[in-house]
Amino acid sequence: MTEKLVIIGNGMAPGRMLEHLLEATPDRYRITIFNAEPRVNYDRIMLSPVLSGEKDYEEIVIHGDGWYIKHGITLYKGHRIVAIDREAKTVTSDHGVTESYDRLVIATGSVPFIIPVPGKDLPGVLSYRDLDDVNAMLLAAQSRARAVVIGGGLLGLEAAAGLKERGMDVTLLHVMPTLMERQLDPAAGYLLQKAVEARGIKVITKANTKQIVGNGRVEGVELADGEVIPATLVVMAVGIRPNVTLASEAGLEVNRGIVTDDRMQTSDPAIFALGECAEVGGHVYGLVAPLYEMARVMAAKLSDGEDRRFAHADTPTKLKVTGIDLYSIGDFADGEDREEIILRDASSGIYKRVILQDNRIIGTVLFGETGDGAWFNDLKKKQTDISEIRDTLIFGQAFQGGQSADPLAAVAALAGDAEICGCNGVCKGKITGAITAKGLTGLDDVRAHTKASASCGSCTGLVEQLLKLTLGDSYNAAAVQPMCACTALGHDDVRRLIKAKGLKTIPAVMQELEWKTSCGCAKCRPALNYYLIADWPDEYADDYQSRFINERVHANIQKDGTYSVVPRMWGGMTSSKELRAIADVVDKFGIPAVKVTGGQRIDMLGIRKEDLPAVWADLGQAGFVSGQAYAKGLRTVKTCVGTDWCRFGTQDSTGLGIRIEKFMWGSWTPAKVKMAVSGCPRNCAEATCKDVGVVCVDSGYEIHFAGAAGLDIKGTEVLGMAKSEDEALEIIVALTQMYREQARYLERIYKWAKRIGTAEIKRQVLDDAGRRKAYYDRFVFSQKFAQVDPWSERVSGKDKHEFQPMAVAQFAEAAE
Repeated sequence: MTEKLVIIGNGMAPGRMLEHLLEATPDRYRITIFNAEPRVNYDRIMLSPVLSGEKDYEEIVIHGDGWYIKHGITLYKGHRIVAIDREAKTVTSDHGVTESYDRLVIATGSVPFIIPVPGKDLPGVLSYRDLDDVNAMLLAAQSRARAVVIGGGLLGLEAAAGLKERGMDVTLLHVMPTLMERQLDPAAGYLLQKAVEARGIKVITKANTKQIVGNGRVEGVELADGEVIPATLVVMAVGIRPNVTLASEAGLEVNRGIVTDDRMQTSDPAIFALGECAEVGGHVYGLVAPLYEMARVMAAKLSDGEDRRFAHADTPTKLKVTGIDLYSIGDFADGEDREEIILRDASSGIYKRVILQDNRIIGTVLFGETGDGAWFNDLKKKQTDISEIRDTLIFGQAFQGGQSADPLAAVAALAGDAEICGCNGVCKGKITGAITAKGLTGLDDVRAHTKASASCGSCTGLVEQLLKLTLGDSYNAAAVQPMCACTALGHDDVRRLIKAKGLKTIPAVMQELEWKTSCGCAKCRPALNYYLIADWPDEYADDYQSRFINERVHANIQKDGTYSVVPRMWGGMTSSKELRAIADVVDKFGIPAVKVTGGQRIDMLGIRKEDLPAVWADLGQAGFVSGQAYAKGLRTVKTCVGTDWCRFGTQDSTGLGIRIEKFMWGSWTPAKVKMAVSGCPRNCAEATCKDVGVVCVDSGYEIHFAGAAGLDIKGTEVLGMAKSEDEALEIIVALTQMYREQARYLERIYKWAKRIGTAEIKRQVLDDAGRRKAYYDRFVFSQKFAQVDPWSERVSGKDKHEFQPMAVAQFAEAAE
């Protein structure tokens, strides 16, 4: 008999618990979730990158709406549970919904601590806990005025850094003498303060807040010494407390948190507690790693699986502020029975401290260089006697035994059970085993199959080293290679920083990202031009001088220096009028060769460069626009005749192909994109080897993607089914926009899909209807500003598929 499982809260911990539970016993429970927030499950530890602009909300969603539908889970969004009736075994929401349960999970999280000072309730005073807080801060940051952040812990530092990236003048207040005093010793806290101040953030320590002042809304913060710091926004980030109100009112045992045993069961056998609200073994937790371990324990209990029990373990502290590397774990307080080993490199801003007791590590603090954190943690966890390596310990794993520094050798020396990803509790052996058994070839493959590096990302370097160690020379670490000799940054970092820093011109990118050359090169300039077009379609003006010659002259250069021109034929369809116009141009300019292309168009070869403007002028008068056979963009949508003529056709493949091509043409993409629509499974349009393909069937449209038929031969992956043309178009457009936003310049869809993972693309484009619509809307928005070929443009106020010729002089100028 199916049992009723009700979950109060929809954060990261219950989301992970459900993943484990559904894997172990997918049909045992009828699951209902009540979420006080009006949205799906998202990655809270990635709120700081959302605040700084490095990520969008859609990128941190863990489970979209489609995931809940797929697993038959009822999710009540924006429903806060106000009562638990333990005798009747029911819960009731503030919207009047009552649901019975056989087993109940309370995952109400924590609430931010608000300093009880006058003015704390003024408009403009915010906490920093969830997406609503971030959205409020983003709105306030639009003023680019002054912000005060109270609290020098992890959240306070991340809030200050994010608001500074958004253009605000930020002051950080901390009541203690050094920052992050619970996680760092004074020396590391001093270095952290210097690093924060180097970002333009004013830091005041020993700052005791007296009151928040303002008339009708916040105007400043007054300190105990009388100093008033002007502010239009005040963010309190001074700590959190377990949210136990509901459990306490229900009569459950409560201390600091909801008291549970080591299987996460409360004082009521039918009720469990999970996450930041739970207290197990006298401890409450705010970091994700122990919360995920709670999730594993609870899933095992609910599925009657292995006898798994929660045990306390120290969790490393890491700061999610780009460019500031710190790591701490364990006990680093002074004591008579302890000794310490310290390494300082003032010129490099590096500080390392290892605390020993009886020749065993009990604490580690690293600042500026944190690569050995996992190794120190492993030694601490195993209580390894370090007597024999005492003299070289502080230099890290690579220096043991007198060897020179070699990161791969250091990773190779780690034991199989050494923890690599603290957030998700993933050890080295699990990662290397998955790489070998599943044929994983990249970072995103590892993330998808093991979840290592999928949360805060601080272990990414270690995971990449394991990939290199396991795969050897076959590992292509393109993600960590510089995009060219002009910069040390890879494509992904450049894309992220363009968004985060609001960089909107090529000179701004080169200045802010410290380019090594004055003007870039033929590798980086086209890439930067594309990234700026993709990120700022309404603000950035396409720089034609940063494009390849084919794109500048709107024709393909041939080996003899002449050019070929390919007019666009929508879906491969043409008419006698168009054919006559092409014939006239061929005769007029003495074009020596005319060829039908594989994309169902006509290619005119051997045109002199000086004739190109006139050739396009004549073609434009006949209604032609460019087929963009040279473009890093949509080139063709190949079609068969479908139901119009073919006795096997199931859908109007020609009509859909034309609709897709007219909707999407002129949109630049990281690399060329070819599509096809076949009217039936006989697949005459060869849709199953294209970047995006559609195979029409009786029940609708089967969407394919990630095929290749050039240097690499690869069949497509099936993305999913669409029931209507409109749905098919939305899926294809959303898929293309996701590719536009995430791929590296010159990376084809099939390579991008391999790197990202088919499952992740399906999750975002098919399973999450809200995210799919957001991708679709961003594509439509960008098309309003699409800078199409200069001899034609969309006609303002007319149908989007109508065009008019432009002056030849404009093309001639652009072609030079």
